[in-house]
Amino acid sequence: MSIEPETLPALRRIRSFALRAGRMGPGQARALQELGPRFVVPYSAQTLNFTEVFGRQAPVVLEIGFGMGDATAAIAQRLPGLDFLGVEVHTPGVGALLRKIGEQSLNNIRIVQHDAVEVLSAMVPKASLAGVHLFFPDPWHKKRHHKRRLLQAPFVAQLAGHIERGGYLHCATDWEPYAQQMLQVLTAEPLLENTAFGYASKPDYRPLTKFEARGLRLGHRVWDLIFVRR
Repeated sequence: MSIEPETLPALRRIRSFALRAGRMGPGQARALQELGPRFVVPYSAQTLNFTEVFGRQAPVVLEIGFGMGDATAAIAQRLPGLDFLGVEVHTPGVGALLRKIGEQSLNNIRIVQHDAVEVLSAMVPKASLAGVHLFFPDPWHKKRHHKRRLLQAPFVAQLAGHIERGGYLHCATDWEPYAQQMLQVLTAEPLLENTAFGYASKPDYRPLTKFEARGLRLGHRVWDLIFVRR
């Protein structure tokens, strides 16, 4: 079951992200100005034609909340046969990824700077995605903020409806209580099937971030969850 646009106001009342005033470096600002017109797709309540957006026909992977874009750029470089649509609300992160696109001559990334729930509902065709990446979403540690966590049952149902049969959903978190909630919610979604018995091993395509590597050195864990669309 997928969420139709007319049901979205209930989701919009609680944001899964907090808008922060980030500082733009000169390189990020320049990339935003010079590369934004080419690689940033304006939000619109109109379904995208991926072939027109990317200029070719290829499987499309959606990444939600790419942060500063380190993993996005690394994966896009490793997997040139795939196209990546990154969704992020924070301008410094958009500028940082654009800078990496320019420095690494990446042509298989496009960006939408907007709320992922609305982008998915309004712009992404049903059953069109080869995969979805959701790496290290805000865990909203305090119990009273758990309702802000992005991976709740309604959004998972919506995601599943936009993934093609055989496509995948890959989530990762370094917060064990959130990992447990993710596993519970994803397992309960009838359109998804776990590829592992519980948590999955980190696939080679997902790079270690500096933050993650530092955490692992300190003995922290990271939990990957990979589910496929039935």
